[in-house]
Amino acid sequence: MRILLLSAYDAASHKRWRNALVAHLDEHQWSVETMAPRHFAWRSRGNSLHFGLARRELLAQPYDALITTSMTDLASLRGFVPELSRLPTAVYFHENQFEYPLRSGQRANLDQQLTSLYTALCGDRLLFNSAFNRDSFLKGAGLLLAAMPDHVPPGIVNRLRERAQLLAVPLEAKCYAARGLCHGPLSIVWNHRWEYDKAPERFFEALFQLSEHGYAFDLHVVGQSFRQVPPVFEQARERLASHIRTWGFLASVEAYRELLSTADLVVSTALHEFQGLAVLEAVAAGCRPLVPDRLAYREFIPEPWRYGSYPDEPAREVAALVEALRGFCNDPESLRRSAPVNVEALSWNALAPGYRALLAQLVRGG
Repeated sequence: MRILLLSAYDAASHKRWRNALVAHLDEHQWSVETMAPRHFAWRSRGNSLHFGLARRELLAQPYDALITTSMTDLASLRGFVPELSRLPTAVYFHENQFEYPLRSGQRANLDQQLTSLYTALCGDRLLFNSAFNRDSFLKGAGLLLAAMPDHVPPGIVNRLRERAQLLAVPLEAKCYAARGLCHGPLSIVWNHRWEYDKAPERFFEALFQLSEHGYAFDLHVVGQSFRQVPPVFEQARERLASHIRTWGFLASVEAYRELLSTADLVVSTALHEFQGLAVLEAVAAGCRPLVPDRLAYREFIPEPWRYGSYPDEPAREVAALVEALRGFCNDPESLRRSAPVNVEALSWNALAPGYRALLAQLVRGG
C-alpha cells in the first residue's frame, strides 16, 4: 500500500509518532512530508501553500491513502491538489485548538479553530490519542458553531463524532528499560516543556515549601525549553540549588532513559495535556507518577497516583501536591516497594494491530 503522510507542524511528539509509524508498519510504502515546528500561526494557515504549490508534484502521485496531522489545512490543500480529495483520509489529532489554556488577556484564535474543524470534515477517520482530546474537540466545535450567526448546517458535530476513534501514540520498546537502582532521598523528575501551560509555578512552589521545611529530595529538571522561559525556572535554580542534580534538556537519549530508570517520581502540574507522553514514558521506565486529577491523566494514570485538581485555585492545588510529596519524602522506600503502574497497553506491540486495522478499513471504505 502506498501511503502519503503529512505533518504540518512536526513537533517532537509528532515526529516521534510518524517515525515510529513508518518503522513499525514497514510493509507499506510511505511518502512523508513535514514542516518544521516554528511560527505556529503561519504554519497553521500557510502549510497548504507549501504543500500544495512547492510539493504538488509529489502530493499528486498515485497513493492508496492519506494520513495527516490535524495541523494540516486539508480543506485548502485539496483545492491546490484535487487528487488528494480522492484518497481515503485519516486525520490524527495529537491535540486540538479548542482546549488550550489561555493566558490573561489572551483570546482564542477563531481562525485556527475553524481550520482544524474544516480539516476534520475532510477526514474519513478522525484519530484521537485520548478520549479527553476527542471529547474536548467535539465540545469545542459544537460551541463554536453554536456561536455563529447563521447558515450553520445541522448535524456537523454528530458527523464528526461518527468518524472519531481512539488510537493513542504508542511508546517505543526502548521506553520499557530495565529498572535501575534507586536509593537515598526521594528522586523527583520534571520532564515537561518549560512553558506556562505546564504550570511550573505550581510545581516549584510545592518544592519551595518542602525545602523550607527541611524535607530531603533530589531534583531533576529536564525537558525542552524555548526562547521565552517562565521566570520561575531561574528562581527555582537558585532557591533549590542544594536539591538539583540535573538541570536542562538532555540531548542524549541514552542519558535521559537512564535518568528515568533510576528516578522515583515523575510529577506533573499541567493545565494542558492530551495524552501526557512525558509522564507515560517515565512510568514505562519505572517511575511512579504524581499528576493532577484532570485532562488525559484520568485515562492513563490510576486514581491513587492523582492528587486533587484545582486549576482555578493554584494555592489549594499546591497544598494538595505538597501533602502528597511530603509522604513520599518521609518514606521513599515505601514508594520504591509499591507496585509500578502498568502501561504495556500503550506499547507499539499492543497498538500496532490497531493501526494496521485502521489502514485496512480506511482503504476498504469501512
